[in-house]
Amino acid sequence: MREVVAEFERPVLLFSGGKDSIVMLRLAQKAFYPARIPFPVMHVDTGHNFEEVLEFRDRRVAELGVQLIVASVEEAIASGRVTQPKDGTRNRIQTPVLLEALEKHAFTAIFGGARRDEDKARAKERIFSFRDEFGQWDPKNQRPELWNLFNGRINSGESIRVFPLSNWTELDIWHYIREEGIELPSIYYAHDRECFESDGMLYALHEHKQPRAGQPVSTVRVRYRTVGDASLTAAVRSDADTVDKVIDEVATTRVTERGATRGDDKFSEAAMEDRKREGYF
Repeated sequence: MREVVAEFERPVLLFSGGKDSIVMLRLAQKAFYPARIPFPVMHVDTGHNFEEVLEFRDRRVAELGVQLIVASVEEAIASGRVTQPKDGTRNRIQTPVLLEALEKHAFTAIFGGARRDEDKARAKERIFSFRDEFGQWDPKNQRPELWNLFNGRINSGESIRVFPLSNWTELDIWHYIREEGIELPSIYYAHDRECFESDGMLYALHEHKQPRAGQPVSTVRVRYRTVGDASLTAAVRSDADTVDKVIDEVATTRVTERGATRGDDKFSEAAMEDRKREGYF
């Protein structure tokens, strides 16, 4: 993180209020202590987020005195800059809103909390992931990172996505949360929620996610391994209501959190890679 700040003129950290971006914010806090974090944070807000996560996002940035930039998909739809898909989901239309915000603020380095263990497309990323003048990613045009040496050279209009957590696992994230005593939104721990099953996944009842005719709703003890849009993010059955219990649970699972709970990755086998080529983070 210090190297990015030294090399790039305008860095920004993507911060959604999810566990990975919360850990990233903690790392930034430590990297520049006792000074304040020297860059803003940005959230691409689809308008379909979980309320607990948005509340945590706003409270955490206020505590740290960090500037929060919100790139609103809702506003982009209202102004006609993007069109909402017929199925009502918005995850795939985050990309043009993200790219528009990056261009507007002239950010040259964008910190993200992506990890290689989440998805095979993410495993192709470098820690410094080069993006062309259109914000697009070409997996065949990745720069070597021998001996942890990073190439930050870019031309005007180009940018670098930076993934400091690339080599961390979900279990590493939770061990660090325990070690640092990091607070998370309550949604990450087991709680009772009104849910229904759809396409083999367990979704919470939400204004943006409603059951189809014939899908029964019941109260289930669940938690979320990852958080995204309420319309696409599923929960998992769980009794893990403490950090230690979550660590025990994660240590025995054999399915990644995105594979188990993210409906947006099930459109196709290459769904994540397709979106990353378009400019997705």
